[in-house]
Parts: sequence; structure tokens; C-alpha cells
Amino acid sequence: MVEIRNEDQEAFGGGSLAELAYMYAPVGLVVTENRVIRDCNTAFAEMFGYARAELRDQLFVILYPSDDEFRNIRDRGIKQLQETNRYWDERVMARRDGTLFWCRVRGHSFTPDAPLQRAVWSFADLSPTRPYFPLTRREREILSHLSEGLSSKEIARKLDISHRTVEVYRAKLLKKFEVKNTSALFNALGAIEGDHIISHGPKA
Repeated sequence: MVEIRNEDQEAFGGGSLAELAYMYAPVGLVVTENRVIRDCNTAFAEMFGYARAELRDQLFVILYPSDDEFRNIRDRGIKQLQETNRYWDERVMARRDGTLFWCRVRGHSFTPDAPLQRAVWSFADLSPTRPYFPLTRREREILSHLSEGLSSKEIARKLDISHRTVEVYRAKLLKKFEVKNTSALFNALGAIEGDHIISHGPKA
């Protein structure tokens, strides 16, 4: 339970509501500058297992499973932010203790021409509805395309692999989650949606 400080109680009485809304919002909020965390609210810090002060002026890379994962995702969404100044996706992040979990991320830039220069992001922990399962990046790529309704041959062309390889991965996934079809597989994974799912893990 978040303890509300006396000064915040006074701020509420004085009408300083914007800062209070930011600080105590029930979703994680973070302000970034060129991928550096400039400030975050209480929910964001607690979600990742840090104190707010520990995250200020840290590179965002510390919240990812690995440096490679950060490099894989860091520029995603730039084009969409430039065009609409709205972006969202669902990605795997890492808590301070190393626990991996799914997040829904939404972004808005203060500098749309250079979207990552100054931006604000919201992070929602999806753990209650989408537990993290250790899948390879290739498995997630195939799941993402399956969720778009693509056939094995279409997926094979997109990933530059054989359609037989796609079928092998699909069969392994069904066996891993003890389900009989793709629909049941998506239910087991928490209804993954294709275009906004970020691949995670090593290729295999």
C-alpha cells in the first residue's frame, strides 16, 4: 500500500492535482529523454522493484532482460510516433530481481520530430492475465504471425525459413502448452495480439 505523505495531502487541499495524479496514478508512468529515465511515479518504480530515486537518470536498458533485448526494441515505434504521436506494444521486461514479466507500453512524445528526445510512457503489468513463459524469439515470431491468421507457408516466406520448420515449431508449442489447436494456444498465452507483440529471447 502506497503511503501518502503529509505534503501531498496538503497539495491536494491546495489544488495541486496534476502532480498528485502523476505520483499516485495506478499505472506506471515514466518521463524519458533520449532513452534516459528522468523521472517516474511510484507505481512504475514499484513495478520494477526499485525506489524512484534509484531509477532517475538511469539508462532504460537496466529494465530489459538483456542488452540485446534493449537493442532489439529501442527504436521500435519511432515512425508511428512521428506520424500520430501515439504508440503501444506489449513486451517482456525485467524486474530488479531478474523476474521477467509482460508489460503493456504506451507512449507520447513531447518532440514528435525526434520522438525519443523527450517522451512520456505508461507501463501496465500484465502478469495477472499473461504470465511469462520462457519462449525463444523464433517461437514468439511464429506465434505473432499465427495470431495474424497467416498460414505456415506465409509465415515461412516472412521469416525466410521452410514451411515445414514453421509446422515443427507450431507442433512443439502445442505440446509445450498441452493444447490441441492454435486457438487454445493463444488462450493459454493470454490472447497474444500479433502486430504489437515484441519478440523476446534468443533465436532457436
